[in-house]
Amino acid sequence: MAHIHTPLLDSASMREAAARQVLLKMEAMQPTGSFKARGIGRLCEVFKAEGVGHLVSSSGGNAGIAAAWSGRRLGLPVTVVVPETTPVWMRGRIAREGAEVIVHGAGWNEAHARALEIAAQIGAEAGRPAGVVHPFDHPAIWSGHATMIAEVQQALAEGLEGGARAPGAVVLSVGGGGLLMGVLQGLEAAGWSHVPIIAVETEGAASLKRAMEAGCPVDIGAIRTVAGSLGARRIEGPILEAALRRPVVPCAVTDAEAIGACRRFLDDHRVLVEPACGAALSVIYNNPSDILDKALGGPLLAIVCGGAVVTLEQLQRWEAQVG
Repeated sequence: MAHIHTPLLDSASMREAAARQVLLKMEAMQPTGSFKARGIGRLCEVFKAEGVGHLVSSSGGNAGIAAAWSGRRLGLPVTVVVPETTPVWMRGRIAREGAEVIVHGAGWNEAHARALEIAAQIGAEAGRPAGVVHPFDHPAIWSGHATMIAEVQQALAEGLEGGARAPGAVVLSVGGGGLLMGVLQGLEAAGWSHVPIIAVETEGAASLKRAMEAGCPVDIGAIRTVAGSLGARRIEGPILEAALRRPVVPCAVTDAEAIGACRRFLDDHRVLVEPACGAALSVIYNNPSDILDKALGGPLLAIVCGGAVVTLEQLQRWEAQVG
């Protein structure tokens, strides 16, 4: 198993803000710093079982660290292609996990195209395929992420968190949609398909919200947000189809709201998360009635997805940037 069983915490400070019980699934406590350890780890294990000799990842940070960490555990060499926007210190973190880091392109799309080329080259030279570790778009990734809901169901069944039988809503952040898809699958497996998901993006990366409003994929063109982990220009395929079928409530917040929630969560819980995670937390802290009123009876379940692409110094720079 590539991930650990993370705590489910009852947050008194967030209960006060939202005027209802709030349970925190603490994915920030994963060894790689984010929920990516679940899905990326599962995909890497699948590749290992299929006999691949090398893993190639395209990522701005969290998925790359998860691929590097998983590859080291599995004894497989890993190459991670990052865009030029990935900070130098983040490249170093990936390299310390034993991966080769290649910088290519202005954004993830260019980095991913280069990763596909490198994987093909490695496979041709080695005589056996290299596994391309996509950050969010693979069934193994989704099934890996779904395990967090199974853990929540077990905790609630054991009466660990106040006797609730099911969450009233799940609040999570959306980037490419891998976490959303995994949670959708996890809810279905738990018999909780009726539970709404409040799917939060920042306004500069609201590709899911735009697509759900249009009822079809929409390319938002450019990513304009400090929450770079939410930087998917387009949501489509099975992820969008599943979101349109189920009670998914899209929501967009400002960068300032996301960063403010990171600071408040740090003060409340002594855990540092990146703005991509703070986006979801801000909805609970700010308690917008038009959004949280969509929740059913029962506690709000917040996926604290974490994120390795943050330091205290970086958070302070973002705070100064947004005023």
